[in-house]
Amino acid sequence: MRPLPAVLVHVCGAEDWRSAQTDGELRPESLTAHGFVHLSTPEQVHLPANRLYAGRTDLVLLRVDPARLSSPIRWEPGVPTDPAAMVFPHLYGPLPVTAVISVTSYEPDGNGRFGPVSP
Repeated sequence: MRPLPAVLVHVCGAEDWRSAQTDGELRPESLTAHGFVHLSTPEQVHLPANRLYAGRTDLVLLRVDPARLSSPIRWEPGVPTDPAAMVFPHLYGPLPVTAVISVTSYEPDGNGRFGPVSP
C-alpha cells in the first residue's frame, strides 16, 4: 500500500465549494460518473487542472488532510498524456467538508494555464 502524503488537493468551482459547505460533503460529477473524486498531490494538480479547467478563473484549491477521510483512496493512472507511470489518488466516496484544511483561489497564469502548488 502506498503511503499517503500529508496533504492532497482537489480543484473545483467556487460555487461547488459553497454548495458543499451547506451539504457537508462535496459530490462532484466524477463521483456519479466514475465512482470517485479526483484528488492530486500538490505537485501534479496542474495536469488535471489544465486538462479539465484551462482558462477558468472561478476555481478553488481544496487542501485535504487524508487522515480525515473515511472512504478508500486508490492510486490509479490518469490519462495517456500524463507522465509515464504517474498515478493519482482517487477517493471512492464523497469528500467531507471536515477533511478540507484550507481553501485558496486557484488562478491560471496569463496564458490560461495552471501550475503546481505548494503543500
